[in-house]
Amino acid sequence: MATTVRRRRRVNWGSNIVAIVFALVWIFPVYWMLNTAFKPRDEVMSETPKFWPSHLDAANFVAALAQSTFLRNLQNSLIVVLGAVLIAIVLGMFASAALTRFRFRGRKLILVVILAVQMLPATALLIPQFLVFNRLNLTGTYIGLILAYVASVLPFSVWVVRGFFLAIPVELEEAAAIDGAGSWRILFSVLFPLVTPGIIASSIFAFISAWNDYLTAYVFMSDSSMYTLPLWLTSFATPNGSTDYGAQMAASVVFSLPVVVFFLIIQRNLVSGISAGAVKG
Repeated sequence: MATTVRRRRRVNWGSNIVAIVFALVWIFPVYWMLNTAFKPRDEVMSETPKFWPSHLDAANFVAALAQSTFLRNLQNSLIVVLGAVLIAIVLGMFASAALTRFRFRGRKLILVVILAVQMLPATALLIPQFLVFNRLNLTGTYIGLILAYVASVLPFSVWVVRGFFLAIPVELEEAAAIDGAGSWRILFSVLFPLVTPGIIASSIFAFISAWNDYLTAYVFMSDSSMYTLPLWLTSFATPNGSTDYGAQMAASVVFSLPVVVFFLIIQRNLVSGISAGAVKG
């Protein structure tokens, strides 16, 4: 018995050490971003690495936010991200309801296709997607970028919300129907309120995916006045090779703050929502 306890303790110590090493590897870039952002500008490019600034300085943030395109890029990000989240959630809700509460030919095939698309890497679909959108004159437009984001997050949204629909007993619908409720009334008054945690989880995933995306926005948008915030971060590097690293790190902090704050507020709902939606087949 004592030998078993000692062996378990050794295993726990080993697991904890591995977890700490992985945590340090993941958190070091974030720490270095914050460290560089708050350094005085003359210490940013110092040949001797400084793991803590001599004093906290907001000059890098002033230089980043003083860029004339910041507000415009922020506005562009809000337009495409909120548009993509709204469309993806509405389509995901109705698609999940149709695939779980109604019986029609091809339903299983649609589920298989959604799952297959979810497994494909986004970069593999980017060029075919660009060619189709270009033929439809949607490249270089807000609606084109919004639809590209919707296409990338919709399979995940459908799959998560579908799990919540499957968990709802059919007897609830039957009771509502006996009381005289029609299909639309059952959807909006009975089913949709019960799948709210799944809707929140999928909307957060859609928001983070669209907010952080760089590659799709770079491929689809050619007009710099329509760039989103991830593309704005590249503006701190000039073609001659010089980069304002201090301002770029400060801009990265500003860019990350909405997602971090949003995630900290709702992370409990996100984890429980994804877990609950994932266990229903």
